[in-house]
Amino acid sequence: MTADVLIRDLGRADYEPCWHAMQSFTEQRDQGSQDEIWLVEHDRVFTQGQAGKAEHLLMPGDIPVVQVDRGGQVTYHGPGQLVAYVMLDLKRLGSDVRRLVSALEDSVVEVLAEYGITAAARPDAPGVYVGERKICSLGLRIKRGFSYHGLALNLDMDLEPFGRINPCGYQGMQMTQMADFNVSVDRASVQRRWVELFCQRLDLLPHWHSAERSQRQAG
Repeated sequence: MTADVLIRDLGRADYEPCWHAMQSFTEQRDQGSQDEIWLVEHDRVFTQGQAGKAEHLLMPGDIPVVQVDRGGQVTYHGPGQLVAYVMLDLKRLGSDVRRLVSALEDSVVEVLAEYGITAAARPDAPGVYVGERKICSLGLRIKRGFSYHGLALNLDMDLEPFGRINPCGYQGMQMTQMADFNVSVDRASVQRRWVELFCQRLDLLPHWHSAERSQRQAG
């Protein structure tokens, strides 16, 4: 059975207010609450997941580091990246974490294929890769059967900060982005198509929220 999901485009926003808003949303929701997906572009920040180790932060410099409650290790968020937070009731969807991860990865692979970029997930490391280079990172938290956090897809950004860390805990991991493949990257088009493909995989019906009200939600 198809379930409704509210899509909020938050625009450009600092990381910590969004993270705290996700936590609050998840704490307060119940089985009757509508699922939501938040789309956002963050200012420069490193986030260190629960499995993170200090040695993977090589030289953060002037970029802030935030210790967060998602799974995984350290990653970077910054302008030119599409971040999607998926706040879903997995029990209501009849889903589990593995199916959610597959839906996230497979929908990104499919979007990239439509732009002529051949990508794939890897069984040994979450995320999406073009050859040996990582183009999309994943990190989730499940609490009382509700998911939050999500994915970060590199569109057209400065990749230099990834060199200051071991991305997702992998020494020497090379990163890439859609713009490296000579494609025209329109953020609005990419995120709308990703939402469509992701929702199809989980039998979700997306409803887009107004930008102004969505920004107040994260602020």
